[in-house]
Amino acid sequence: MLRTVKALLNAFKIPDLRQRIVFTLGMIVIYRLGCFVPIPGINSEALAQFFANVTSQQGGTLFDMMDLFTGRALSQMTVFALGIMPYISSSIIMQLLTVVIPSLEKLAKEGGDHGRKKITQYTRYGTVCLALFQAFIIAVYLEDPRHFMGLPIVEHGGLGFRLLTMITLTSGTAFIMWLGEQISERGIGNGMSIIITMGIVSRLPTALRFVVQLLSPFSPEKRQIEPYTPVIMLVLLAAVIIFVVLITEGQRRIPVEYAKRIVGRKVYGGQSTYIPLRVNQAGVIPIIFAQSIILFPATIGQFIPSLQNVAQSLMRGHMLYYIIYTFLIVFFAYFYTAVTFNTQDIAQNMKKYGGFIPGIRAGRQTADYLDYVLSHITLPGAMFLAAIAVFPDVIMSWLKIPYIVASFFGGTGLLIMVGVMLDTMRQIESHLLMRHYDGFMKKGHLRGRR
Repeated sequence: MLRTVKALLNAFKIPDLRQRIVFTLGMIVIYRLGCFVPIPGINSEALAQFFANVTSQQGGTLFDMMDLFTGRALSQMTVFALGIMPYISSSIIMQLLTVVIPSLEKLAKEGGDHGRKKITQYTRYGTVCLALFQAFIIAVYLEDPRHFMGLPIVEHGGLGFRLLTMITLTSGTAFIMWLGEQISERGIGNGMSIIITMGIVSRLPTALRFVVQLLSPFSPEKRQIEPYTPVIMLVLLAAVIIFVVLITEGQRRIPVEYAKRIVGRKVYGGQSTYIPLRVNQAGVIPIIFAQSIILFPATIGQFIPSLQNVAQSLMRGHMLYYIIYTFLIVFFAYFYTAVTFNTQDIAQNMKKYGGFIPGIRAGRQTADYLDYVLSHITLPGAMFLAAIAVFPDVIMSWLKIPYIVASFFGGTGLLIMVGVMLDTMRQIESHLLMRHYDGFMKKGHLRGRR
């Protein structure tokens, strides 16, 4: 804790780093302001009444999960109602396509900066297409009062409202995507993850208000939970945070030796290092990807009457939901690890520069050994992600609290917040370390000139 506070204080002493942090905070403020700008043609009072009834349910509905990632923008039906989920879905599709389509795979691996820019451009096009489709479905859904307990949500429906909603929501998603890219490029941390985290954190006051209402310390006859329940929740919160940090920071270090090479009068290599293989190499990405995938068909099923049975089976509380959700988390944990940590390339680079793992032949055997170790340490990390993702359901059934409260005391929301904060602090410390190295180099240069 003291190390974190010291790093933050030192960060504001460096002009460049201070500028990055201030820029990130500014982008977050802009994002939060956009979450309160409603789309035209919506009866805000009726919508607020409906979502108040839905949120008070203890089962954790589809709207609860979607609203968690949009920072209440969906429940208020603002310009940012779709959030960043269309971009995440498009990213998933593009990463899958780069594996199955040789031309895209070649573009991603051998295209360099040009190839990465092309992939990013395709991802943006996919985001716009998905956002238009989802916005159209939402517009049609909003026009039917039967979906909202008979409450009239749309004042004047029709083609004009649908087109306006599609344009508004798609523009909102595109603007969020731009904000995330700006944060990643000119700020601190991963922009998309920070935006999702800010959406989750924004629901904390509402969760605390629910706890106070359920506890009702000033009217025992209206109390819905026991007085010791908040204590249990705090203990669970501390335990989950500890385990999340341990899994996130846990790693298997593979020792690597570099042989000495003599080129002219200079000696290269002859040093020992290691390859850090993390237990949770993919971070929070599997959770976000799995949520995006499982929400999409569930959303479509909710909006199409013939698919409502399928949508119900993909809701919390149903066994099919937990099976598919767990499978997706484990799958994306392995998939994302394989995409971001290419053992073949690492083995070839080690062989090229004279590196080897003690007891393992360089080349193919090194790649096989790294695959073997990585596959074994990824499994417990993936299972932990799956367990922590369904943990709110256990808390809800045990402590009898709403999903919005349970999501903060264990589960996806807490995992994402802790993971993103650790990653952001790691980037701040790396900037501080680079700045210190620059200082050492400048001092050494001046001394050499003297």
